[in-house]
Amino acid sequence: MQDGEIAIDVSLVDELVRTQFPRWHGLPLREVRHGGTSHSLFRLGDELAVRLPRREWAWNEAAKEAAIVPHVAPHIPVAVPEPVALGRPSDRYPYQWSVVRWIEGSLAPIEDVSEDTPYALAAVIRALHGIDATDRTWTPNRGRPVTPDDDELVRLNIAALGGNPKLMAIWEDALSAPAWAEPSRWVHADLHIGNLLFREGKLTGVIDWGSAGVGDPAANLMTAWLYLDERGRARLRCELSEFDDATWARASGWALHLAVIALPYYRDTNRFLAGIATRTLDQLCPGWEG
Repeated sequence: MQDGEIAIDVSLVDELVRTQFPRWHGLPLREVRHGGTSHSLFRLGDELAVRLPRREWAWNEAAKEAAIVPHVAPHIPVAVPEPVALGRPSDRYPYQWSVVRWIEGSLAPIEDVSEDTPYALAAVIRALHGIDATDRTWTPNRGRPVTPDDDELVRLNIAALGGNPKLMAIWEDALSAPAWAEPSRWVHADLHIGNLLFREGKLTGVIDWGSAGVGDPAANLMTAWLYLDERGRARLRCELSEFDDATWARASGWALHLAVIALPYYRDTNRFLAGIATRTLDQLCPGWEG
């Protein structure tokens, strides 16, 4: 566990289900191990899952997902974790939590999935961008204008990782790219290997909508580096040719932002998330450690 994490086990989840949703109490309950650090996940019977924030900064994600997922789900061409119920804090657990529909599927690296995955991701992204975002003013962490604090933190972390000038050039290109001037679009903002589900090599689900919101579509395009390889990026960019060079530059900047912050934070505590960050840097700048 990392500092600030809450210990969550089967007995705690069983108590929460028993006291708040007794109709489901008695269904088989087991923990689902995964690479994330913001939530614990438990399978509840065959069709449900219980998702509980275990870090303070994720305290409101159950409510956010309960509002966002039903709004976007009818438009998305793959499965998403439909919220079924919102749980309350208790004497033993301090945050809202959720019961969602279980989605079958497995995580898989790009090397092990179908060659049409870039097109499947493009379809998800285009579907999100087609959802009406009128009067939606909230923006996610990624997909908003970059702040001076972002700039300082990225520069400090690039320096701490060896100060590769190519990484700095990617960041400065992103900063100098014209801002998104069109209406905001719906964004998932976290399309990496940990949030994409596959069956027989086909993309079948997108999970973890806690970072989703309305903002710059570059926050979706950063999957080009978070998940895809060079060939996949070319296919994605061709498929989403409506976006200009500036949008792709901002996307690479957000991918860099995620990677250089996550790598030193998770390097010694979470190999899975550190691996996502390392791979992203490898895709952005091959040989960056050299």
